[in-house]
Amino acid sequence: MDKDNGQNPINSAFGAETNAEEIIKNINLEGKNVIVTGGYSGIGLEVTKALSTAGANIFIPVRNINKGQKTLEGIKNVKLDEMDLMDGKSIDNFTNNFLKNNNLLHILINGAGVMAPPLRRDSRGYESQFSTNHLGHFYLTARLWPALVKANGARVLTVSSRGHRLNGIDFDDPNFERREYDKWKTYAQSKSANVLFALELDKRGRKNNIRAFSVHSGMVPNTSLGRDLTEADKKPRPILDEQRRSKSNEEKPHFKTVQQGAATILWCALSSQLNDLGGVYCEDCNIAISVSYDSLSADGVRPWAIDPELSRRLWELSERLIGMEFKI
Repeated sequence: MDKDNGQNPINSAFGAETNAEEIIKNINLEGKNVIVTGGYSGIGLEVTKALSTAGANIFIPVRNINKGQKTLEGIKNVKLDEMDLMDGKSIDNFTNNFLKNNNLLHILINGAGVMAPPLRRDSRGYESQFSTNHLGHFYLTARLWPALVKANGARVLTVSSRGHRLNGIDFDDPNFERREYDKWKTYAQSKSANVLFALELDKRGRKNNIRAFSVHSGMVPNTSLGRDLTEADKKPRPILDEQRRSKSNEEKPHFKTVQQGAATILWCALSSQLNDLGGVYCEDCNIAISVSYDSLSADGVRPWAIDPELSRRLWELSERLIGMEFKI
């Protein structure tokens, strides 16, 4: 445990087996506005259901309105609008529509993502995992910043993964333009970016009473996130040691239900225990420990994902790639 980086578990009342219903119990979110990307499938759908039972006004961007309407049928206080995280103009349209009708955004949950697809690129030529999982959410958060500031106490949650331990960010070639595409290294890069983004966003946003967190939901099988995976892909992946060499990791994964997967997201969004503890990576409804480069543990956050110099570099790289200064 390193007391200098903030990654110090606290006395949380919850744990790995906690489900969404337990987190949301006795919480009243009436009058609170929440945006949940990915809120119409898998873990995100469970987050949406829980927020709805607490009375929140939930706004969900979807690429396919008809699909979203079908999966969200019967859930109260939900509004849909079209958005594609790989399309800046689409993000502009969504955020313009939201800001036109809503001054306040109390919680932003950046939960949508893709994992290990074949090489795909957006219209700018950016690799799809980095574009969707990080750059799209970076731009979305920037565009929604005025409403987050006005909420005076907003939280921004970005869903990462323990997959970040496979690799950090290649700042010289983040979009695999000069090196051979590796879908797992790229996924890990995007998940490391999620953790670094939360770290830097919290540092910059706390003057506006905005706190940011990154979250590992847990290993949840049978969600659409794994739609591109083969059987071979589902086997344990190698991790890196201190010299950046691959080391095998064969531990048996602990799988969660979607209800359990939603719990840490909701805990980070709502727990008063975290009021002064932003910028941290969380798992199992607690702040995760920081671990070394050569750790074989499945748990914890790696050094390259919580390095303040790397978080600053990623922020500047992201601004250049989206062609916009994220003013705070």
